[in-house]
Amino acid sequence: MKRISSSFIIGIFLTALTFLAALISVMWTPFDPTVLDIAGRLQAPSSTHWFGTDHLGRDVLSMVMAGAQNSLAVAVIAVGIGMGVGVPLGLVAAARRGLIDEMLMRMNDLVFAFPALILAILITAVFGPGAINAIIAIGIFNIPVFARLSRGAALSLWPREYVMAARLAGKGVFRISVEHILPGITGLLIIQGTIQFSLAIIAEAGLSYVGLGAQPPDPSWGRMLFDAQTMTSFAPWLALFPGLAIAFSVLGLNLLGDGLRDVLDPRSRTRTGQVQI
Repeated sequence: MKRISSSFIIGIFLTALTFLAALISVMWTPFDPTVLDIAGRLQAPSSTHWFGTDHLGRDVLSMVMAGAQNSLAVAVIAVGIGMGVGVPLGLVAAARRGLIDEMLMRMNDLVFAFPALILAILITAVFGPGAINAIIAIGIFNIPVFARLSRGAALSLWPREYVMAARLAGKGVFRISVEHILPGITGLLIIQGTIQFSLAIIAEAGLSYVGLGAQPPDPSWGRMLFDAQTMTSFAPWLALFPGLAIAFSVLGLNLLGDGLRDVLDPRSRTRTGQVQI
């Protein structure tokens, strides 16, 4: 049996901790993260407020927990959009080749040319800032990532003997793609999904930091960092804890992705590295 690396275990632990915090925050937080308490503003970490309070008296621990819920929700939906649209496009491009392949890949290149932040600015200029628009921007940016990955992996499987046998048996390209190609690239998609998940968390924090993501009073790690930037000299905990939350969640997902890569496809290290952003 292949030995599971310690980094993989750490990645599972950190990722589970992030999801657990988000899940618990749905039902309970130490304090209401949206309630203001001006009399208790800027309190240092203590037995009452473990992570201290912010400039409006809100409990930082409660805000970090609620922020995990928002960050993970945005990341899950955005990566789901990217995978749900990008994978079929990549499979179609690999199956059809020729003009269809060329058109789909050039469309992907066009989308890839616009970072998530630029897309968010364009979207919010029309519809206004908010978590939904951040999800759309990050999701659109993920589409070409999964399209490129699925196309490249599918192209390597089409010449295989079992695929040729399926074609000789009279199966169409759609059926072959679903029954034979897609199961063969599922491991790569899972690995890339964890990587894109961590990037989506960073993107959501960045969009919230510049005011394009979740809007007050909804807590957001990026918004917390923005609010703390002028107070780090006398209240460093305001930036420390949301910063650590982002760092640990991203680290956990990347370690998890590395572990899954070793378990599911040890030979995919180079291939997946070519499509990461």
